Amino acid sequence: MMGAKYRERLAKGDRLLMINPNHVSSGLAARMAELGADAIFIDCEHGTASYDEARELARAARSGGGGAVLRPDSHQRSIITRYLNAGVDGVMVPLINTAEQAKAMVATVRHACPSDYDKRLVVAMIETVEALANLDSILAVEGIDVFFVGPGDLSQSMGFLPSVPRGQSRPKEVLAAVETTLARIRKAGKIAGTLVIEEDIAHWSKHGAQLLYCHIDPFLRDKIEAMHKLARP
Repeated sequence: MMGAKYRERLAKGDRLLMINPNHVSSGLAARMAELGADAIFIDCEHGTASYDEARELARAARSGGGGAVLRPDSHQRSIITRYLNAGVDGVMVPLINTAEQAKAMVATVRHACPSDYDKRLVVAMIETVEALANLDSILAVEGIDVFFVGPGDLSQSMGFLPSVPRGQSRPKEVLAAVETTLARIRKAGKIAGTLVIEEDIAHWSKHGAQLLYCHIDPFLRDKIEAMHKLARP
């Protein structure tokens, strides 16, 4: 399991690049890890991977030198337990809005992996106005490795659209909230993470994000469009 290695690297100040391949393909997961992705992100909130497919994706990522972090679709204890028992290297649980939910998440991981929970990375997603209001108490919960600021759901929680067209920025209110939240996480001595694209990865790194999560599809789309332009007479 890669969770302990991730935790060690983050504690040293390293940044981890976690890429969502957006496809249930063990071959793609292995290749992305071979090419340098620190972690493959398995999205079971918006994606379709089954428990068996999650197991294969995690194995493939580790075969390439990386690992796999999975986002379940809820806090449900049995769901998180089954994905952990399938062999993923960590979980990134959405919509952690209160300290009680954060404590329950940690308890679930330790229930699922009583002998090796320390080998799994535990990530709490901070992505609502409620979570920001409760952030200090959430940050005080022991057993959470990364506090990840999710700008999409946070945008929606603040009354904006969850996504913006490629090339446009999120509303300034959302960007300010993300920057402030990252600073609060770092001030508390905790590890922070957030969603990035190629153009803003340096910006969010400067603001303290160490777990950097990106989708592969926008990157591929931009590169394919650029190649089409170069190929035109």
